[in-house]
Amino acid sequence: MTARIVPDDANGRAVAVEVLRAGGVIALPTDTVYGIAVALDTPGGIERLFRVKRRQPDKGIALLLDSAAQAESVGDMTPAATALAAACWPGGLTVVVAQRADASFPAALTGGVLTIGLRVSDHEAPRALARAIGPLPTTSANRSGLPEARDAAEIFDQLGDAVHLILDGGPAHGGPASTVVDCSGELPRILRVGAIEVKRVVEILDAAGVAHELAVHVERD
Repeated sequence: MTARIVPDDANGRAVAVEVLRAGGVIALPTDTVYGIAVALDTPGGIERLFRVKRRQPDKGIALLLDSAAQAESVGDMTPAATALAAACWPGGLTVVVAQRADASFPAALTGGVLTIGLRVSDHEAPRALARAIGPLPTTSANRSGLPEARDAAEIFDQLGDAVHLILDGGPAHGGPASTVVDCSGELPRILRVGAIEVKRVVEILDAAGVAHELAVHVERD
């Protein structure tokens, strides 16, 4: 299999939706780096993403969404998550929330835990695809241990034999990864500092009247 490269436009996104619905893996631009994605209901799809990256399934994979309304269909959006999403989405914020009791996810998506990372990207491509097929499991488009691919050509060089389609949106915008805030417990915790500063997170929570005692530790993918 060799990846097909198509422009990131309306026609290209329509083709990407067809590939995803057929169980394929695609590469797509986001507001930071390129990602690889598969439809959530694809049997063995999450495991396929790990195989493409040649990475052990030791971390969960976040879902890219169309909107905050879509988040409510899959996660328990606590007051902290709701306030942060309203202020920062679309944008560089991932909220970790408990899975809805009536939502069924592959165990490989979350590493077996009962929480899920959710984000609305500030790029129309992932939002359009999530709007068409639902929340989109997405991880960075690179082989484990290699730099994140900066454009379609680098994705093809790294992953061309492992993905079905590459949406070519030009050079990746780059910049810091999303800030990750765990909103699944009684008090929100910052798991990774990224595009949204801690000061901004605190301002949002304070304005919403959400209690917090932020403890910060840094994770690196």
